[in-house]
Amino acid sequence: MARTGIDYGGMMHRALQGLIADVLERVAEHGLPGDHHFFITFDTREDGVEMADWLRERYPEEMTIVIQHWFDNLTVDDEGFTVTLNFGNSPEPLRIPFDALRTFVDPSVEFGLRFETQEAEDDDGDDEDDEDGDDSPDGGSNGGGEVVQLDRWRK
Repeated sequence: MARTGIDYGGMMHRALQGLIADVLERVAEHGLPGDHHFFITFDTREDGVEMADWLRERYPEEMTIVIQHWFDNLTVDDEGFTVTLNFGNSPEPLRIPFDALRTFVDPSVEFGLRFETQEAEDDDGDDEDDEDGDDSPDGGSNGGGEVVQLDRWRK
């Protein structure tokens, strides 16, 4: 059944991607201020992800990168970002589309975002009636909405 109405989940998803793009653009222009640093987890299987073959073999599904002390060539566009990181004294460029992002965390200020995958979007939508059947890790719905949980980074 086709859904009609306002796509709040999609709108929130795009807004959060825009927030990350703004942050990365500022870092590309001015560097990381203070103790800020980022843990960024992304799906390596997503269309548009570009990385060395040996990295893809090592991380066939998901990879977490750290943008902190050494990074180079950080550029941001409407679809994603590129960055060169050091892996065992070997600089490797990465291209990461925003649609591949799974988490974005800046532990210096206890800020984090988690992007839910949209796979459950095609289900028949009976999640409200199946309270015990929820298998998402946070106990929430898998209906494609965005979940922003900051508790795991709070002290």
